Amino acid sequence: METRNYTMERDLTVGSVPKQLLSFAAPLFLANLLQSLYSIVDMAVVGRFVGSAGLAAVSSAAMLSFIIQSVCTGVTTGGAVLIAQYKGARDTRGQRETTGALFSVSELAALLVTAAGLLAYRPVFSLMNLPAEALPHALRYMRVICLGTVFVFGYNAVCSVLRGLGDSKSPLFFVAVATVVNILLDLLLVGPLGLGTEGAAIATAASQGVSFLTAVFVLRRRGLPLDFSPAYFRTAPKTCRAILRIGFPTAVQMTVLNLSYLLVTGMLNGYGVAVAAAAGVGLKVNSFAAMPCWAVGQAVTTMAGQNLGAGDTGRAEETAKSGLRLALLVTAASILAVQLFTAQIIGLFNTDPEVVREGVFYLRVCCSFNSLVYAVMYTFDSFATGAGDSLFAMLNAMLHSVVMRLSLSWLLSVPLGLGFAGLCWGECLSPLLPFVFGILYFRSGRWRRKRLVS
Repeated sequence: METRNYTMERDLTVGSVPKQLLSFAAPLFLANLLQSLYSIVDMAVVGRFVGSAGLAAVSSAAMLSFIIQSVCTGVTTGGAVLIAQYKGARDTRGQRETTGALFSVSELAALLVTAAGLLAYRPVFSLMNLPAEALPHALRYMRVICLGTVFVFGYNAVCSVLRGLGDSKSPLFFVAVATVVNILLDLLLVGPLGLGTEGAAIATAASQGVSFLTAVFVLRRRGLPLDFSPAYFRTAPKTCRAILRIGFPTAVQMTVLNLSYLLVTGMLNGYGVAVAAAAGVGLKVNSFAAMPCWAVGQAVTTMAGQNLGAGDTGRAEETAKSGLRLALLVTAASILAVQLFTAQIIGLFNTDPEVVREGVFYLRVCCSFNSLVYAVMYTFDSFATGAGDSLFAMLNAMLHSVVMRLSLSWLLSVPLGLGFAGLCWGECLSPLLPFVFGILYFRSGRWRRKRLVS
């Protein structure tokens, strides 16, 4: 059965560009929103039942969890871009082969990432300077999260196939099912059963497993080919290499981004439990506020991929411009909401006056004009990935994360003696230079020569 019979596909090479972007991005935003509730519910429930030590533990563990998620998302993005370009080129054979190859690549990557995670999380927490009272909670949480990596890879592989084909609605359904499971298990395991942070991790891993299995069941019923055989490494090595050509730099890009957050979190942990908890909550809220922009970026990646696969560079260019306008609009709305209700938002997670005070300062600085600058950078990086030039996106992200965020945070907090405030301002100023390079890249037209399929 050909993938074109999959009824929820969307052809993004025709119709109004702004309308197509908006209608494709909206379900992605809702799915990201629901998926973020995994860790938000974990933090809120743990903060209420375990206290500040548990909240600081989950906040720090979330950084390492994001790195695992980043590798999963990055690797599978290679499949999404390749499928999108084959979709634009009307090549159903290429779509089917890429689908099978993606699951083979994901299966191997899941084993490697699980092993690496289990070996790394304890020494990483030591490097992060995690407060002694929070360390046992973090260790119990992270062990379970690492063991659930296979579900994260499986889910991301399925959703990458769907996004490439133009279906952003089915992932929303899968995540909705998982969110309900996660919330119910969180309230049961952390509350009445008293399993603490380990219970929160079990709830997250179980919900991810349910999401993945639901996706596989539904898609098999609808006829989309899902082949978990590693045979594609032998039968379609070129396709596997093409997936990794995009997926590996994207995985590095997202991993480096979250590693920079992890290292900054280690700096923050040196200021005590209250600051660690406040910054953890602030970072989570800041991530939440960026989700509309991320959804637009995902839509830009897919739509650019389909149009470049079809050979329509003019429509691809209009996709980037429309995506930029939409990203700036939704980001401005997020900033306004956070700035108006900063204290109330922090208070949802922890009512300790010191945590609230420090958390409010973090958001006042880190969710302001810098978010608009970041939206421009992220849109052009997403466009480059959709064009097949994930190397540029990776290098620009490393400029943002390593050169700017880490160096500025250290410079302002240590030599200049600004402490916690310096770390916040380092984060705020970090996207300025990548913003400039993103604009220059788009205007250079280099992306026109990066098409993956013919």
